[in-house]
Amino acid sequence: MDKLTSMNVFVRVAKVGSFAGAAKDLDISRAMATKHIMQLESELNTRLFNRTTRSLSLTEAGEEYLERCQQVLLDVKEMESAVTKLQTEPRGTLKICAPPVIGASHISPALTEYLKHHPDLSVEMVLKGGQVDLIDEGVDIAIYVGQLDDTSLVARKLATSSQVVCASPDYLKYNGIPQDPEDLESHSCLINWAIPPRNKWRFKGILGDRIVTVSGRLQANMSDPIRNAAVNGLGIIMLPRYIVDPDINEGRLQVIMEQYGTAPLEIHAVYPHRKYLSAKVRSFLEFMQGWLPGSIGMNPP
Repeated sequence: MDKLTSMNVFVRVAKVGSFAGAAKDLDISRAMATKHIMQLESELNTRLFNRTTRSLSLTEAGEEYLERCQQVLLDVKEMESAVTKLQTEPRGTLKICAPPVIGASHISPALTEYLKHHPDLSVEMVLKGGQVDLIDEGVDIAIYVGQLDDTSLVARKLATSSQVVCASPDYLKYNGIPQDPEDLESHSCLINWAIPPRNKWRFKGILGDRIVTVSGRLQANMSDPIRNAAVNGLGIIMLPRYIVDPDINEGRLQVIMEQYGTAPLEIHAVYPHRKYLSAKVRSFLEFMQGWLPGSIGMNPP
């Protein structure tokens, strides 16, 4: 028999002063109430009640056990209440991992606004590129940009971002402006291999999709090095608009081949479990789905 149930029956019998009254309160039979008490007495090897045909009273051991049972049942109730609140109200610590650029430029401002609405929640944010072991690193949510190769991951699409091909005005002045995707094969193309496929750029046109294998003098697993290199005239880049729009607006980079569409980047939130999603994870996912589409160059999922 369940020990906590038996303890609850014992406390009720002690409070009411009868098996019949306790059984009625708990909506069980008198025989079942008696069985629970007898089970406890057998396990404890001691008598909890003094029984006569007219009265029922606690033994000395019963009085001690009653005090302890009440505390245990109260602790269990408080524990269940705390766990339930974690499922219904955002609280505790939310650990988020995101690529440096989107993390600093879009996730960080979102977090600032999000935390204003949830005073019982704190956030630990890690900015890093590449794959993240969610379980080993204790990460609640990781933000991924690009194609998800691991189909075992639980993911929710937050937004999509358009990509543009661009270079500095100086680079284009001295090296010419490519007109077609195939022209890129003779140019220095700077590659962010954190966004797959590593060195293959996909374009869309009236004749269908065209994939060009590109190469150049610099490759990196983050966007900042190649964006900076492009601004300084080292080559052509294909990056999301949310990364390069400030440079384009200030004239440091110039968009080229706008007549060709590029494959949009999907932005996902990845988390370890689908079942029993905590309130802090669930509410942040919902918040980000409303926030990111309003950011530069992003669209709803």
